[in-house]
Amino acid sequence: MSEETKSAKAERLIAEAIKQRGYIYPEWELVCKTDPDFFENYNRLYGSSLGKGGVLPIKVKEFVALGILAYKGASTEVLVAHIKRAMANGATREELIEVLETTTIPGGAPTLFNGLKALLEVIK
Repeated sequence: MSEETKSAKAERLIAEAIKQRGYIYPEWELVCKTDPDFFENYNRLYGSSLGKGGVLPIKVKEFVALGILAYKGASTEVLVAHIKRAMANGATREELIEVLETTTIPGGAPTLFNGLKALLEVIK
């Protein structure tokens, strides 16, 4: 693939990711611009898991992602992106707090606090 074609494909994929998610991390932009075919495959997987509602609404899928990411110690930036996407799809502050409270027993207090730190970034 020529550099021009690769660049055009990357820009199209980045625009699609932003439309689907509402954001894209700089790290994913780097991957996309370097290897758009890899990113295209990743984006397809993202779309089938978190990208659209099915039996579960998007906000519920984001709740699951938020709990797992808070447990794994994801950065505040990542947690904020998922909180914002959940809110854009109808999640309330109260629901988000309850989701994070639910992580306390299986994930421990650090999981709860990781999520709450990100939530504070969004609601302040």
